[in-house]
Order: sequence, then structure tokens, then C-alpha cells
Amino acid sequence: MSTSELPARHGEPPAGHAELMDGVYRWQRHFYDLTRKYYLLGRDRLISGLDVPAGGTVLELGCGTGRNIVLAARRYPEARFFGLDISAEMLETANAAVAREGLSGRVMLGRGDATDFDAKALFGLASFDRIFVSYSLSMIPGWEKTVSAALAGLSPGGSLHVVDFGQQEALPRWFRTLLRGWLKKFHVEPREALRDVLESESARVGASLRFRTLYRGYAWLAVVG
Repeated sequence: MSTSELPARHGEPPAGHAELMDGVYRWQRHFYDLTRKYYLLGRDRLISGLDVPAGGTVLELGCGTGRNIVLAARRYPEARFFGLDISAEMLETANAAVAREGLSGRVMLGRGDATDFDAKALFGLASFDRIFVSYSLSMIPGWEKTVSAALAGLSPGGSLHVVDFGQQEALPRWFRTLLRGWLKKFHVEPREALRDVLESESARVGASLRFRTLYRGYAWLAVVG
């Protein structure tokens, strides 16, 4: 499988945000995974909970360096994987990781906007058995649209899996203040309304919501479907 880009007529990555992300990660992408493993907690738990059916299809929105999609592809060897990201810089790293792991035959990556994408044009598929978003909603302007787009892209019986920063509700205030200050440097903003939006959207599509608080509110983990 190869890397693809969205047609300019639909879902083209907004130039401003795409350039911002490329600027932030142009150099960071080379050591991103080494540093993020210490504070992007719950990602492996999300992957283990995907429970992808044999022959299933999985889409990651905001696939970044490809760290998650590579691990998921290893864990579910009979599934096909697709990854979307707005940053060309991150996709360059992700493609290299996929090729290095010998997964190019089962993993396809594409560049596009997670709030407005045409999966059929990008990947040749209109829907997926599993869609997951890992620490990306906190970086996406108009992230609520990403939730709606993900639910619209699920196959019957499919599920949406989300992990992201919580509100650190049971952690000391000083820790929360320091974390938020650090995250702002990378244009990351934990979404206070995440649970409310997931509840509203799951009710709209008639799906169930399982919502978990991890590490005293450091992270939130959710499954819709």
C-alpha cells in the first residue's frame, strides 16, 4: 500500500494548521516517540482494547509518527490498517516506520484533515471496523467534527476508540498547572468537554459509550459503539 493525499476539492488540509504542525514536528519527529512514551499514557491500553476481527479494517486519525499503527498492526496481523495525518513531516516518519517493520502491504497512510476527510478517495474504503484517535483531539481545531466524522466512518457493528488528556481532576493543582503550561508549547489543549461531546454523539447515533478515567484523571479512555 502507498501514501495518498486527498483531492484538493474535498477535505484539503487547512494550510494554516498543516503548516503549523509541520513547523512543530519538523525536527521533533526524529525523537518524538522517545519522549512521548513518558506522558502519553493509555495508548497501549487503547490498542489492546481494539479487539479487531480477523480480516478487519482499522483507521487511525492523527497517526503521527506511526507508532500506534505499527504496534496495532503487529498485534492484529490479519487486519488492514489505514492512517491519516495533516502533517507531511510526520507522515514521512510514519512511512519510514511502516516500511522498516515490513508492514507496507497492510498499512496505508494518507494526508488529510481529520475534521473533514474522504476515506473513499484516500484509501478506497468508505467505512472501517475500528477507528481510533490517540492524543490527537487535544491538538485539532474543531475536534468535535473529528468525533462526528469518525462515527460516520464506522462500518455496522464498528467502534470508535479515543484516548487523550483528561482534566487531571484528582491530581494536585500544581501538577495540572505545570502540565498545561508544557502542553501549550506544542499547541495541545486538553478538551474539558470531551466526555460531554462523546455522550451527545453516541446518543445521536444510538451507540453505547464506555468512558474510563485513568491515572487520577491524567488521561481519559473511551469507546463508542
